[in-house]
Amino acid sequence: MLQATVRRARSREYKPPVIVTGEEHRFLVRDQLREVSIDPEAIILEPEARNTAAAIALACYLEARTAPDQLMLVMPADHVIGDEEAFRDAVEAGVPSARAGAIVTFGIHPTRAETGYGYIEVGNLEPDRTGVLPVVRFVEKPDAATAQSYLESGRHHWNGGIFLFKASTLIDELQSHAPGVAAACEVALASGATDEQFVRPAREPLLACPSISIDYAVMEKTERASLVPVEMRWSDVGSWDALWEISDRDPFSNALTGEVIAVDTSGCLIRSESSATIATLGVQDLVIVATRDAVLVVPRNRAQDLKSLVQRLESAGVDKQTLHTQVHRPWGTYETVDRGDRFQTKRIVIKPGEKLSLQMHRQRSEHWVVVAGTARVTIGDEVRILHENESAYVPAGMVHRLENPGKVPLHLVEVQCGSYLGEDDIVRLADDYGRLSEVA
Repeated sequence: MLQATVRRARSREYKPPVIVTGEEHRFLVRDQLREVSIDPEAIILEPEARNTAAAIALACYLEARTAPDQLMLVMPADHVIGDEEAFRDAVEAGVPSARAGAIVTFGIHPTRAETGYGYIEVGNLEPDRTGVLPVVRFVEKPDAATAQSYLESGRHHWNGGIFLFKASTLIDELQSHAPGVAAACEVALASGATDEQFVRPAREPLLACPSISIDYAVMEKTERASLVPVEMRWSDVGSWDALWEISDRDPFSNALTGEVIAVDTSGCLIRSESSATIATLGVQDLVIVATRDAVLVVPRNRAQDLKSLVQRLESAGVDKQTLHTQVHRPWGTYETVDRGDRFQTKRIVIKPGEKLSLQMHRQRSEHWVVVAGTARVTIGDEVRILHENESAYVPAGMVHRLENPGKVPLHLVEVQCGSYLGEDDIVRLADDYGRLSEVA
């Protein structure tokens, strides 16, 4: 969906995109963009998520450094748009208003009494000659009866969370209606650091920023909002039920992915993202998702209510709701597949021509087994080549490095043994690009 989002703005009318994401997703995002040959203007890395107001403010302040009146199209990366031509036409229709100082949003004609979306009430049923409607108010997610009344009124559109405005316009409105957000983001960006395309706002100023949505910070208060109505087969894939809605389904209305055996089962989204087989019998309207380290089961009509479940997991000290088992790095990925008191097993994939940092571990040893591709391994003063079905042993305290000299991905299994297996037991003698660092 990230790739599909940036592709919507891939033409000569658009500058390269600015991506706002979390620090932990930096290499995942970069790899996704490289797969579709998109070179971003910048990737802004938040040290901690502060909601959409801060994310948009950071991008605006970055753009305002060189082009304060530059038009900016803000698009969440988790939306599906079936009719992209209709979307492009709507954006074009909103350009004159945005240039004149409006904050243009795009309202989706509701097709059902949806309680999982916010709504936008407009003053007219038909757009003016410029194709826009005046916004009366933004409305939070309604209950079922209210959603039905919105559907019948004809004056309410789903809030798609997509905006078009000049950077200076949004900054002005933030300073008027959410000065805490504006000030914190301006300082965080000004005192942050830039590493090639990665822009890192300063942590402490950004953490002082209120964590609020752009709707609450600006759109519910501004008098400069306009709406372009659009029917573009849109879905905010913010819930498992929404994913079921847009998925291909079998004759029993099941959306099945992975190793699934469904008997006397209907209306379910069942997804196995690991080697586990999910077998169901006599169930209906459920969401069942199995990853390598967790299983979710929830009625489809409760899929919008996962916030309380996530809060319970957080209070119990569980991190599986936020941390994926596969971790992206500049050189590739690693994934923890098993662990015990004194061992840990990982699957490592190194991209062609890439290498890990020259490093050592004080408290653990490592065993490497090549399962596909060719590895160049450095262990102490020895450098050798390992082929498929060959292995190497790295004692604790020994300097070592892994490289992929080949033209295909290198797959290894790594077994770590020792009294402490944390990722912070690393002394890097050079970073991932070969520069000396001496950083523990």
